[in-house]
Amino acid sequence: MRIRIGYEISYQCSQPTPAILTLRVHPSRAHDLEMPDVIVSRPGMPIREYTDSFGNTCSRITFPPGVTTVTTDTVIHDSGLPDEVDPNVVQHPVEDLPSDCLLYLLGSRYCETDRLMEEAWRLFGNTPLGWGRVQAIVDHVHNHVAFGYQFARPTKSASDVNVERAGVCRDFAHLAVTYCRCMNIPARYVTGYLGDIGVPRDPAPMDFSAWFEAYLGGRWYAFDARHNMPRIGRIPIARGRDASDVAISNSFGWTNLAGFRVWTDELPEAVAA
Repeated sequence: MRIRIGYEISYQCSQPTPAILTLRVHPSRAHDLEMPDVIVSRPGMPIREYTDSFGNTCSRITFPPGVTTVTTDTVIHDSGLPDEVDPNVVQHPVEDLPSDCLLYLLGSRYCETDRLMEEAWRLFGNTPLGWGRVQAIVDHVHNHVAFGYQFARPTKSASDVNVERAGVCRDFAHLAVTYCRCMNIPARYVTGYLGDIGVPRDPAPMDFSAWFEAYLGGRWYAFDARHNMPRIGRIPIARGRDASDVAISNSFGWTNLAGFRVWTDELPEAVAA
């Protein structure tokens, strides 16, 4: 399957403003790109790249006064298969987990395990270990939280979502991640592209999406508490503890979002000449 992905995002600044962009396809999927997803800016500005501590590709830029637009437009190959489901995978005892998974058992800015620990064990303490427990968490969050863009705010944490019972995709992910960590299941937050492939088209404008991954049976599996169904065409951009680690942009000065457009569309397969 071929999927066209990209964005056009405009930032307005009153003075030169350094920024970090996390907008490149994750290195684990870079080999699937037909052409590199190079960030182009208007006006043209130098962009330097580095790899952060979570393995994501980040870009450094200094926005000039006025409006700067950054864009990418490329095509990526995907298996066309839905998210993998394996109800038989096991949950590892903490003492047997790889050391690099332990970070994803700890509380973080938007995932306050200390505030939700007691409730997590009350809700999920009797669920089956492994896949069944993660799925029980996903089912609960999916049914507990109402989706709506009007419910979004940058300071909303998992405990806020639990009380308010409303949010956007990142809020669903934060609450599910927190419950998983409370139950000793490593869970990490993921942001990326997810188009309306294999499902009815959503009339709302396309946006980046958020889901999470849980470590079971020796590997990471994708789960989505907002949609609660296997989806086709997930293209990760970045992974981290929560949204604070993978923000699409961090600016070091006043910046106004002046334009935002994302596309993720299935394309016909290329015909050999």
